Amino acid sequence: MILAVSLFLVTLLFIIWQPRGLQIGTTAVVGAVVAVILGVVSPQDVWTVTSIVWDATLAFIGIIILSMVLDEIGFFEWAALKMVRLSKGNGNLMFIYMMILGALVAAFFANDGAALILTPIILAKMKYLKLNPVAMFAFLMAGGFIGDSASNPLVISNLTNIVTAGYFQIGFWEYARTMFLPNLLSIIASIVVLWLFFRKDIPSHIDVDHLATPESAIKNMTMFRLSWWFLGLLMVGYFIGDAYHLPISVFALGGALVFLAIATYFKATKPLLTIKAAPWQVVWFSIGLYVVVYGLKNGGLTTYLAGVIMELQSMGNVYAVIGTGFLSAILSSVMNNMPTVMIMDIAIAEAGNSALAYANIIGCNLGPKMTPIGSLATLLWLHVLAQKGVKIGWGEYMKVGLAITPPVLLVALIGLL
Repeated sequence: MILAVSLFLVTLLFIIWQPRGLQIGTTAVVGAVVAVILGVVSPQDVWTVTSIVWDATLAFIGIIILSMVLDEIGFFEWAALKMVRLSKGNGNLMFIYMMILGALVAAFFANDGAALILTPIILAKMKYLKLNPVAMFAFLMAGGFIGDSASNPLVISNLTNIVTAGYFQIGFWEYARTMFLPNLLSIIASIVVLWLFFRKDIPSHIDVDHLATPESAIKNMTMFRLSWWFLGLLMVGYFIGDAYHLPISVFALGGALVFLAIATYFKATKPLLTIKAAPWQVVWFSIGLYVVVYGLKNGGLTTYLAGVIMELQSMGNVYAVIGTGFLSAILSSVMNNMPTVMIMDIAIAEAGNSALAYANIIGCNLGPKMTPIGSLATLLWLHVLAQKGVKIGWGEYMKVGLAITPPVLLVALIGLL
């Protein structure tokens, strides 16, 4: 157990630190190889982990490729400009509309898509509108928070959702039906809590008269119009796949490649550049890190957590749901939600109550917002901002995250009861 924990902590440290630009996927794979060499995991464990995460990882890559093509068309910039225009210069409305837009993007294009694509667009618009640093911080923090807090509604909304749905064989419709109310409550609570926290920093009026029109952002009108039909058909495809028990990556990655081919035909994108730019490191990151995490399972961590969960169950359903959610949240905030979701999935299975998988997902999606290292989406978000010259310190981040996350998490978990 000590060896497994030490290896995990060293691997996680290098993933966060990224010395000399060391890629997160490379670090995770090196950690996995060391785990096998040291006997922390067996070659059979590697195969077991791969069988658990392959569908989720390929689906995630597909969602990101789809998002990248839509971004090249101008889809997301059009949406951001539309949101700003609808506010008519009212700062509070703009703040709320921005979070609603973030929630929609997270729901259909995953929280990582929101971090990678929507964040730079919103930042550019905030700079153009000449918001002061305090107001810009409020908008950026709200946008970063909603990307995770609203990533619960669909299986495709977060990599943690896909992993857990696959592990417990939860169907697309079953998942969406169960998570509708918790996600709605999470969005409402996020908007209310974030507005209350930042209300003094939000300008009452913002001059939007000189901002470009939404239509000017569209780079290919034919593809823009086709996008709406394609996204609708893709959503139907997810439900058809659910009925026939097909892997979600068949539609997520398959649909993305079809959309990329259509965009190439209409000269709206350069396919090789798009595929090359896709975050392939996430594939190695997912498999590698989960192999390292499986060593914690072999060391007895999941058995211990299963005991905690069974103790919560003995106290009643309310304690089980809220306790499991907060346990996942705390673990995610200190050891990242990617390893946490697998560890907790295994523990929940050992405890014999698969219904708690939903509480685990909510905890793993919201809990990471308490610290900068909690989720891949937050790390990507901070990286994107740093590239644009905006640096947010850990203390500055956690001051907001620790104050906002617990009440929103509690409200979302209540939706499961």
